[in-house]
Amino acid sequence: MRRREFLGAVTASIVAGSTAGTAQSASATQSIPTPVRKGRIKQGVTRGVFGRGPSIEDGCREAARLGVKGFDLIGPDDWPTLKKYGLVPSMYPGGPGGTIPVALNRKENHERLLGLMHPAIDQAATNGVPNIITFSGNRNGMADTEGADNCVAFLNQIKAHAEDKQVTICMEYLNSKVNHKDYMFDHIAWGVDVMKRVNSPRVKILYDIYHAQIMDGDIVRNIRDNFQWIGHFHTGGNPGRHEIDETNELNYRFVMQAIADLGYTGFVSHEYSPSQGNDPIATLEKAIEICDV
Repeated sequence: MRRREFLGAVTASIVAGSTAGTAQSASATQSIPTPVRKGRIKQGVTRGVFGRGPSIEDGCREAARLGVKGFDLIGPDDWPTLKKYGLVPSMYPGGPGGTIPVALNRKENHERLLGLMHPAIDQAATNGVPNIITFSGNRNGMADTEGADNCVAFLNQIKAHAEDKQVTICMEYLNSKVNHKDYMFDHIAWGVDVMKRVNSPRVKILYDIYHAQIMDGDIVRNIRDNFQWIGHFHTGGNPGRHEIDETNELNYRFVMQAIADLGYTGFVSHEYSPSQGNDPIATLEKAIEICDV
């Protein structure tokens, strides 16, 4: 199942039994031999890297075996399974932050999303979830300046709560050329402007390297220049959003080296779909090795 199918699938209830799941974590993880990693890049996954077959349980087991630390965009119902395998639910999925086309850039969405975001922040803090995803929304004829103003207004209303609970709200940078036509936050300069105006350590950019390559390129320079406004990374090979090996145009080892040299301590989560015919686990293992700088 692809990652985008999960963005709206979030339950509003706090997970029962998460403490019990944590208690099981030690016995579950101790039995899984994991490779020794350099650890300068804390790597995570999204569900799509496993292809269409594996269950959450199977995906978590393989991720833990490979030395992965986080699992993005998995909802509260499955957090106990992640924790059983020693994985952090590293990014709360969409819902509280809207959807890709309908989100923060329209004032008529604010009251509803604020009502979802406040309890999500509390839930994330209680369960050790460091980040919550959000989106700009599509333009639908709106000027970028108006959309930016509206996003700033929303984020200014939520930032104090996020700061108090030490949870980071991450707005995703997506391409509007190939995958998400009309999406507003499609250039790094627009997102940096919003972040500067909100000016909170708990409101950041989710810098998706695949999308950024399509829209702006100059990946390493843009990461270095705007590092203080970036809170999370996603990977994916371009073109096609497939594996990040030598079959794509990006030098991911060089990109990861630059990120590590900046002292980044958050997650870099793999978000790609293995090419047809490729073994998803072998592909993931290679991606992890490339990024282990």
